[in-house]
Amino acid sequence: MSGLSLLAALKAFDAIARAGSMTGAAHTLGLQQPTLSAHIARLEQVHGVELFQRRGRRLELTDFGRLLLDHTRRIFSAEQDAQALLLAAQNRYAGRLVIHAIGPYNVVPILRVFARRYPQVSLVVKVGDSRTIVSRILDHQGDVGLVLNPRLDPALDCLEHRRQPLVVFAAADHPLASQKAVCMRDLHQQRFVIREEGSTTRRVFEEAMQRQGLAFQVAVEMGSREAVREAVAQGMGLGVVADTAYVADMRLVKLPVLDSDMATHVHLICRRERRDSPLIAALFEVAAELRGSDRSIGAT
Repeated sequence: MSGLSLLAALKAFDAIARAGSMTGAAHTLGLQQPTLSAHIARLEQVHGVELFQRRGRRLELTDFGRLLLDHTRRIFSAEQDAQALLLAAQNRYAGRLVIHAIGPYNVVPILRVFARRYPQVSLVVKVGDSRTIVSRILDHQGDVGLVLNPRLDPALDCLEHRRQPLVVFAAADHPLASQKAVCMRDLHQQRFVIREEGSTTRRVFEEAMQRQGLAFQVAVEMGSREAVREAVAQGMGLGVVADTAYVADMRLVKLPVLDSDMATHVHLICRRERRDSPLIAALFEVAAELRGSDRSIGAT
């Protein structure tokens, strides 16, 4: 295969692998499905490999296909960075950034300043948990991640953005709600509405309780911060959340914890080799300017 035809075939392979189907890849690339099928057939025939196995309507990568995908993701991420660099030179700053974030409370203030400064950049935000976000950034499925307490990988560049103290909150008619604040011992054997296993906030809270020889009861696990807030408001137990993510509600009372330094730490991450990509560097610069300041606390 010639260099150009190989590159076109690899781009077809990469799009199909990401989309999981010919239809999705055809839509992404603006090509007809027979063209994509021909590219894959040519790759497999010339190189004597099998790239996909069909599972119903979906195409699943073979072991060799997964190896090849790791390379094509690096190739086409580098291509996007080169395009961004050229656009930055031509139009100052233009392009598209995909940001994976743990939630809106820290990322929106950064994006608000960034969007004002670079209005020609299209921003896409996807929400997930920290472990998933790290995996996606490592796998070239996004440009920047905003995560809590990351376990750093050598392939990642990281900027600490802020420290977030944890607070407890209760329904307005809860016995602790009449207090302006609580101590850790007040929480011993209390019932809590808590995030699912894997939540960084939950882990930090559990470790703080264990260090003081205290325990709490899990009344119910919830899969989102919003679900926790609603369950607490309806009297199912206490909740714990980062102070920046607490949403005022007439049904709730916020209770700072006086004798604990429980906190999560927000970091921005990207792949190390992409740190100097113009748009990523610009986003990190904005985050650094806002780091630790009251301006980085904003409502959504």
